[in-house]
Amino acid sequence: MTKFTDLNLAPKVLKAVAETGYDTPTPIQAGAIAPALEGRDVLGIAQTGTGKTAAFTLPMITLLGRGRARARMPRSLVLAPTRELAAQVAENFDAYAKYTKLSRALLIGGTSFKDQDKIIDKGVDVLIATPGRLLDHLERGKLILTDVKIMVVDEADRMLDMGFIPDIEEIFKRTPFTRQTLFFSATMAPEIERITNTFLSNPAKIEVARAATTNTNIKQGVVMFKGSAKPKEPSEKRELLRKLIDGEGDACSNAIIFCNRKSDVDIVAKSLNKYGYDAAPIHGDLDQSHRTRTLEGFRDNKLRFLVASDVAARGLDIPAVTHVFNFDVPSHAEDYVHRIGRTGRAGRSGVAIMICVPRDEKNLEDVERLVKETIPRLDVPGGKAAAPSPTAAEPEKTEEKPKRTRSRSRKKDDAPAPEPKAEDKPVEAAPKDDAPKQEEKPKRDDKPKQERGRGGRGRGNDRRDNGPKVVGMGDEPPAFIALSFADRAKG
Repeated sequence: MTKFTDLNLAPKVLKAVAETGYDTPTPIQAGAIAPALEGRDVLGIAQTGTGKTAAFTLPMITLLGRGRARARMPRSLVLAPTRELAAQVAENFDAYAKYTKLSRALLIGGTSFKDQDKIIDKGVDVLIATPGRLLDHLERGKLILTDVKIMVVDEADRMLDMGFIPDIEEIFKRTPFTRQTLFFSATMAPEIERITNTFLSNPAKIEVARAATTNTNIKQGVVMFKGSAKPKEPSEKRELLRKLIDGEGDACSNAIIFCNRKSDVDIVAKSLNKYGYDAAPIHGDLDQSHRTRTLEGFRDNKLRFLVASDVAARGLDIPAVTHVFNFDVPSHAEDYVHRIGRTGRAGRSGVAIMICVPRDEKNLEDVERLVKETIPRLDVPGGKAAAPSPTAAEPEKTEEKPKRTRSRSRKKDDAPAPEPKAEDKPVEAAPKDDAPKQEEKPKRDDKPKQERGRGGRGRGNDRRDNGPKVVGMGDEPPAFIALSFADRAKG
């Protein structure tokens, strides 16, 4: 069995490694360190959690043992996709280089340009940066990459997902052609393969596991969930998450909960805290100092649940994570491999449980196609309590309708009333005889519509009450009507 002492590392590096408690390298470390020390380009393909950071950090420290950095001209460059991963690389470098005089600088967003410029001006041996912040310094004329001897690209497939490939190509063009390149990725997408063919020269390819495979010591499962109604689905899904956590019991000492959207990260974290679960969110919109404090609290077991977006899925070395809960099925299948890779690290066992709603079933198919296995289906804890069906209550409502019985009871209560009504009839008729004018209104209502007229159409005047109608000329016609035509002429 290969040991670190067999890999021709510098004595000071071996001393630092021994103090960390490791004496046997992982497969990716054993395969990559030897060709890297020979000065060859390296293409490492390995799933997350296999020790890729030490695979390039240890040979880099050994190779940079001789020489001295000049102002604004770093001797080595490490590119990482996220602030957290860059900070983690810096921590590993500090641990393994503590017996050397090598210096390093960390260039990430969320920190002061002024402080970073001061460190760069002094000269650094190793520059660890995210692509965006590095380009900012280059455009401001604060950095020169012509003295870079070793360039490392970590989590290249994540760089592709985050849209950093054009930035990576621009950075490559500013480094010397004679540089040594160490390129690491968990998957080999066509675009990643194109970059390796362009910028790597006859690399030593180390593939310790099939691309996009998951650790066999991780117990996986997926719960197929459908809410009772679309508006209720988010809250019922959060209820299901709490039931899944409770179902794991004491075995779930801590966990990372992944969400696809930053807004859901905040909502899920707030909901868990509301129900007594110690949780905190972490995503790209939070201040860097806040993210750092949250990660430190989780590493120190002061925080039980870390609710995260995919910013925390890549490369974070938190070895004691017992569970990973995927609140959403990742939209990119490769992210599933990196998410569940946060558990089951360093030979430990782990559990990864995912919740899949109907609209995410297509993403689930993509995940299973990528990992080339069917993820076992799990039952919803407590049956379908998280998604109650309203049909069970409907028969009870129809059987217990009391409206008809109440209406019948009211009729029974009113049944004795006909006799007093009959006695009251002559009392009602008397005032009608005494008031004939009041009698005409109901008669007018009983007339046909044509006689009553409609809103001013011809017979609208019939609606007026003008008294008794006069037929003909009356009993006393005018005197001139009785005169003959002759008498009229004479007159």
